Amino acid sequence: MTKLLIRLFIKNSDDVKSEKVRGAYGKLASVVGIVSNFFLFAIKMLAGLLFHSISISADAVNNLSDASSSVITLAGFKLAERPADEQHPYGHARYEYISGLVVSFFILLLGVELIKTSFDKILHPEEVVFSWLSVAVLLVSILLKLWQSVFNKTLGKIIHSTALEATSADSRNDVISTSAVLLATLIAHFTGLNLDGYMGLAVAVFILVSGIQLVRETLNPLLGAAPDNELVDKIQQKIMSYDGVLGLHDLVIHNYGPERCFATVHIEVSAKEDILKSHDMIDNIERDFFTDLNIHLVGHLDPIVTDDEKTNALLSQTKKALKEIDPNLTMHDFRIVSGHTHTNLIFDVVVPPRYPMTDNELRQKIAEKIAAFPDGDTYYGVITIDRSYVSTTNRNE
Repeated sequence: MTKLLIRLFIKNSDDVKSEKVRGAYGKLASVVGIVSNFFLFAIKMLAGLLFHSISISADAVNNLSDASSSVITLAGFKLAERPADEQHPYGHARYEYISGLVVSFFILLLGVELIKTSFDKILHPEEVVFSWLSVAVLLVSILLKLWQSVFNKTLGKIIHSTALEATSADSRNDVISTSAVLLATLIAHFTGLNLDGYMGLAVAVFILVSGIQLVRETLNPLLGAAPDNELVDKIQQKIMSYDGVLGLHDLVIHNYGPERCFATVHIEVSAKEDILKSHDMIDNIERDFFTDLNIHLVGHLDPIVTDDEKTNALLSQTKKALKEIDPNLTMHDFRIVSGHTHTNLIFDVVVPPRYPMTDNELRQKIAEKIAAFPDGDTYYGVITIDRSYVSTTNRNE
């Protein structure tokens, strides 16, 4: 069914890097969600009213919220297609995240209202009229929601959409909540135990949990979440694969929406290499990243001395000193400036997030280690404390 819908409604469906194709996937998922969820809302609400079941009615409202969510998601994909302009040079792709955030708050509001209704039903219970028709309605809902979950997950993976994958998880949660309603209906019929209000409360809790999870998932990219390790590793490995690259540091990755990735990085090359040749290599790296990975990469050329015996010896000692302080510390941009009375060792130290020492405390510890180098010269550390803006620290030793 999923492949058939893709084939019928999405032209050039394999070209997922195209913004137009990506938008078509989002629109298809949204329209399918609107139609199927509104259908479920209608049949469940009818069953809930006919058989006086608050839990079925609550589940129906949940489906209505899912249909409304699909409408907002559809609007989000449509707005995200708008091209970049003077006020928004990085485009409008984050509208997809914003639409998800709106949906999340809407779900939370519905969850709170359903909790109130369910509590009232617990305090003032009404007899639930059993019908195999209501059981059939719930079974149809479970099967349709299972298909929705697989459908959205498949489309989400194809276009790498966290919004659609979150929708898939929401459908999976609906399967659990509807199953709970079905269980309450059967228990009431076979045992006489009325759990209708309690199951309605359970459904409301599932709605709230789903809403909170969606808030978390949509807020992270808006706030600037760290990129995942897989992407960081891919970028590092690709840059290091070019002949002439000795290392890299200060990798910063920005996300301005799905498939809108921008990155900057310092690329280390030998200071002896011809500057025009190194510059040409950086240009090739930037072009290849956009062509191969759809990443707008800007590389900063960072020449380093590799054949000076004294520099290499001091670099090795400084790295050893850092490891003695904390194995998680890394460094880059090392150089020395020699004078008549002392030698300055100038470098940057990258610290992990939430590092326990203050910058001044860490500088002091490193400076003490440097001053104690055993070769008899006087060394001062000129140290810049740096932060890693990716989820994996620099692996260049």
